[in-house]
This record gives sequence, C-alpha cells and structure tokens, in this order.
Amino acid sequence: MNPNAPFQPRRQFLWEMGAGFAGLALTSMLEADGFFRRKAGGTSGAQAGAALEPRPPHRPTRAKSVIFLFMFGGPSQVDLFDYKPELQRRDGQTIDNEFRRNTKTRAVLQASRRTFRQHGQSGLWCSDAFPHISRHMDKLAVVKSLYSDSFAHGSAVLQMNTGRILQGHPSLGAWLSYGLGTVNQNLPGYVVMLDPRGGPTTGAPNWSSGYMPGVHQGTVLRTSGEPILNLKPPAGSDREHQRREIEFIQSLNARHQRLHPEATDLAARIASYELAFRLQASAPEALDLSQEDPQTLEAYGIHEPKPTWHPLAQGPAPFGRQCLTARRLVERGVRFVQIYSGGGAAGGQNTWDGHHGIEENLKLHCPEVDRPIAALLADLEQRGLLDETLVVWGGEFGRMPVSETFNTGGKPGGRDHNPKGFTYWLAGGGVKPGISHGETDEVGEAAVVDRHHLRDLHATILHLMGLDPERLAFFHGGLDQKLTGVVAAEPIRAILA
Repeated sequence: MNPNAPFQPRRQFLWEMGAGFAGLALTSMLEADGFFRRKAGGTSGAQAGAALEPRPPHRPTRAKSVIFLFMFGGPSQVDLFDYKPELQRRDGQTIDNEFRRNTKTRAVLQASRRTFRQHGQSGLWCSDAFPHISRHMDKLAVVKSLYSDSFAHGSAVLQMNTGRILQGHPSLGAWLSYGLGTVNQNLPGYVVMLDPRGGPTTGAPNWSSGYMPGVHQGTVLRTSGEPILNLKPPAGSDREHQRREIEFIQSLNARHQRLHPEATDLAARIASYELAFRLQASAPEALDLSQEDPQTLEAYGIHEPKPTWHPLAQGPAPFGRQCLTARRLVERGVRFVQIYSGGGAAGGQNTWDGHHGIEENLKLHCPEVDRPIAALLADLEQRGLLDETLVVWGGEFGRMPVSETFNTGGKPGGRDHNPKGFTYWLAGGGVKPGISHGETDEVGEAAVVDRHHLRDLHATILHLMGLDPERLAFFHGGLDQKLTGVVAAEPIRAILA
C-alpha cells in the first residue's frame, strides 16, 4: 500500500490485494462475461464499409429519414408559436427573472409585437412572423415544454446535437447512421448544410462521430460553389484508370490498417475513398437543382434577390436551396440531413440570438426560412415522402419573456437565452399532426405542464426512426454509451401517431 495515498479507488484496492490475485480473478470473470470482447476498437476497411450497410430497426416504423432544421442562436418561442395572453396584458411590469442558473434580477416583461392567430382545423397558434408556415399548422406536433441544462450557446448546441454539454460524443446523425446504416451507398448517409454566414459555435463536434468509427460523422456540403470539392476527376483520367489508382491506394491503407486495427480514422478514410469514387457519378445528379421545375424553385424562394435593407439579410434563396437539396437527398435514401439557419459568432443578429433587438432579429431570419420550410412540407407531402420523412424544427434554447439589458449596455428591446422552457415542432414520420403538447408558465419563461428534458426529444426521434433509446448503445470507456445518457428518457408519446 502507498502511505502517501491512503484513499484508493475500489478497483485499484482489489487489484493490489493478495499480490494481485483478486485482480486476476476479476479479470477472469470479466473475460468470461465477454467484457473485453465488447470493445469499441478499430474497424477494418471492410468493416467500415459494412458499418454503413442498411440495418433493420428495432421496431416497425414509418420514418426512414430525418431533416433537422436547426435555428442556431435560439428562436423566440413567445414571438412565434407559444402565444401568451398574460404576457401581452402585463407588458412593462417588473418581475424576478432567472437570467442565468440560480442568478436572479429584476426585469421588465416585454410583450410580443407579433400578431398571433389560430390556424387550420387544429387551431394551433402561430404568429404573423411565419405567414407561410402558418398554413401548415395541421401537419405539426408543437411541443412547448422542453427544457435543457445550459444558458450558453456552445454547450447548449452541443447538448441538442449530441445529448451532452461536453465535446467528444457522437451526434444525433451519427447515432442514426450507427443504428440504421444508410440506404444509398453512393451518397453520404449523414449530411450537414451550414448558414452562408458561418457555422455554429463549437463547430465540427456538432456533427462528429465522437468515439464511434469515423464513417458515421456528417459530411458538410459547402454553401457556395461546388457543394463537395474535388469530385471531378483530373483531366485526361478516365474512370478505369481512377479505379486502378484507388485500388492501389486502398491496398496500402488496408495493409497499414491490419497493423493498426485501433485506427478508426484510417478505416473511415478507406471507406471515404470508395464513397468519393461513387460520388463522382451520383452527387452531381442529386445536387443539381436545375432538374426541378420552375414552380418548385419559385415555391422555395430560390430566385428571390438578396435583400438590401440590412447587411446581414440573406432572403430565402440560400435556405431554400438547402431545403430543396434536403428533399432530393432523402428522396435518394440519405438518412439524416441537418440544415443550419444562422451562423458565425453568437451574440449578433447574424444568428437567432436576439439580444440586441428581437424585432430586428425576427425581421431578418423569419423570412429566410418561412417560405422554404413551407415549401418543403408541401413538397414532401405532394411526393408521398412526408410519412417517411421526419422533419424537426428548433434551436438550442428559446428566449426570455423580459426585455434584455444584461448584454446590451442597458439598451432594451432584446431577449436573453432561455433553456428553461422552449418550443420544438415535428412533422411527418409517424408524428400525430395538428397537436400542441405541454405548456410554459403564464408569461412563457419556464416549462410547467408536461415538462420534457431534451433527452426526451432525442428519445422521440430515435423511437420514430424505429430505434429503442435504451437498446441503441455503443461500448466505450467501459460503459454502454447512449445518446440519451444515463438518466431515463422516454419518447413524448402524446405526439406519436
């Protein structure tokens, strides 16, 4: 025993007792139990390719693909879908507001300047900030009682994408790739499209494969120019010559892989060479929007000119191109597509982070996504794809019902971060349409009725894709890791068809 370290971990104590005989016995027991065979080690090139083969879900399901529309920065639920008459009545009153975890201040309630109406047969509420989406409320299941753990963008975005507030864990798309594989071996199974203004805070870890093999990470499509670089073969090189060249490179990689079976990055690279070769033929067709008819392009707002009223305004064209691309990708078997609205450093009007004026923020970003999302829902339905495509909309958190002055030098009119109660909606893919579930308090600050941690949202998405959140696990670090973590999570059954 080490007298300088009298308090030892239990396993170290057992190992050292009896000159290690207890540890040997424990090792033998773990080996007999198959513990050491359940390792998350390296994957050979062949296995890396097999990792993307389609696999049956745990249960029969309608949904085959997910389109995740991520409003980076945190959209304001009390200005969009969560109508609060009491907030409107109490505009200007002072309340105690928890603006950071366990930190309260006196703050002034700020009513929404939007006009809310009930829509469709369902009577779901939507504000005039989304005139096009409001026509599709009967397709949506609106969850108004989500909450999460972090007030900060970086950790909140990570938690929404990976289930954890720390980097290093697989993203939702990686979990679906791992659990289900991909239907189309000639296209990436997991695609990410970023806002032209930049990527989200914490960047690539939001579409990472974490400790899973690298083949499950997201493929980022560029926002301008060629969506995927280096797909065209060099001048004078035909397909047969290129095939022989790749086979030679793959043989060298495979030889090295056999000597280093733990190198998952190399396994992913081997698989990526094969995918890149196939992409040369499949990607140009899948990403060619000129094949669409003029009415479809108009519906998505693709030819709308860029607005001139604000230097950050994009108009609907960029997000419209991405939504139409997403439809074409899921139509061809891509499993998971995530599109970001809002990009670059948080804290400005370049994202949905409305600190410095919520009205300006809504005027910037709502028209950028309103027509494209409405067109996507209508397009999927018209093509018979909505039943098998799960569409998810939301951000890393919501906004406060009070006027912000903390981050604005005292200037009123903005709204601060709010992970205590915010809204998501889902459509298609086995979701019950035209339903509102859960409630925030009377002014929209905190979830109070049918509260759901975001892990329940993740469990719902997995369930709708036919995966059991408790059975979908990856062995790493001595544990069966899960997207939903160690705390029990349940699908939001009230919104399941």
